[in-house]
Amino acid sequence: MLNGQTSQRSTLGVVCHAARVLKVEPVPVPEIGETQVELAIAAGGICGSDLHYYLDGRIGAIEVRQPFVLGHEFSATVTAIGRAVTALQVGDRVAVNPARACGTCSYCQAGLQIHCLNMLFYGSAMRFPHVSGGFRQMLVAEAAQCEKLPADFDLARAAFAEPLAVCLHAVERAGPLSGRRILVTGCGPIGALTIMAARYAGASEITVTDVSDSAIAMGLKIGADIGVNVSREPEKMTAFSANKGSFDVVFECSGHQSAIRSAMDVIRPRGILVLVGLGGETQLMINTAVAKEIDMRGTFRFGTEFRTAVQALVSGRINPMPLLTEIIPFREAQRAFDLAADRSRAMKVQLAFA
Repeated sequence: MLNGQTSQRSTLGVVCHAARVLKVEPVPVPEIGETQVELAIAAGGICGSDLHYYLDGRIGAIEVRQPFVLGHEFSATVTAIGRAVTALQVGDRVAVNPARACGTCSYCQAGLQIHCLNMLFYGSAMRFPHVSGGFRQMLVAEAAQCEKLPADFDLARAAFAEPLAVCLHAVERAGPLSGRRILVTGCGPIGALTIMAARYAGASEITVTDVSDSAIAMGLKIGADIGVNVSREPEKMTAFSANKGSFDVVFECSGHQSAIRSAMDVIRPRGILVLVGLGGETQLMINTAVAKEIDMRGTFRFGTEFRTAVQALVSGRINPMPLLTEIIPFREAQRAFDLAADRSRAMKVQLAFA
């Protein structure tokens, strides 16, 4: 049992013990509370943070200090409801928001729940004890975390709601995109979904850069207009730096210093640089930022955009399914994580729990 807990009930979960130590083993299922629902997990997407925990046992300074269940991108079916739950019924399909703010801290009271001082976020080692996630057969969650889906909605598609919400929040941080020229640096899953989110927001032209031809091809397939492999064709970026820069907004999704440096060269004066990708320490071209009056903005997770993401998926206005490489049974979690870690073979890998 995790964290020394005991329970009369248990379910199977994908548990990270340390770097490269991933086990499918029993985890406890708590009793359902009045405002909670019991969920049968259907699909769970493997995120970059899940991969960091698996490959490195840490994300930067955040270290795995005890076994915990991974996963924060998932969808489910309601199997039981608490006595006070009225918005959901047994059998409902839902997308699950992995973030639960306290509602009482100074940031929550100011409407900035995204920066809650007591945030509980599924599948995160940021707190101790760690907050176990949704890569398990059964989960008890707050009903307020669940967004109801149409009865026949594809639960694999619904599992994209969380990463899409991240990208919609990045777009919100950039401000209006209608008619603007956009650059997305890095075309992994988040970069690809950022392309979709930017197009959804009305961007007129989107350029994507990466070091992988297959990633660029995917970017072009899902909505980018121009693709540049910066490892093979760095000279193509030179044209975008003419006249002090070409792009109104740059979404930096790779977390690499070289991409940030390139972005500073090609963004126009008073352009907006949105830092989406998580990386280590980096050097910034302060002189360029000052001379061009570049507006640099961070973006982290999401708030109300989770509901917007679900609405966009249900309406069909954003279709992430071309990004789905393979769905693998959760009992083969090791194989799924190894595939997800191989960028030459995979974009987005999901675990199936049903």
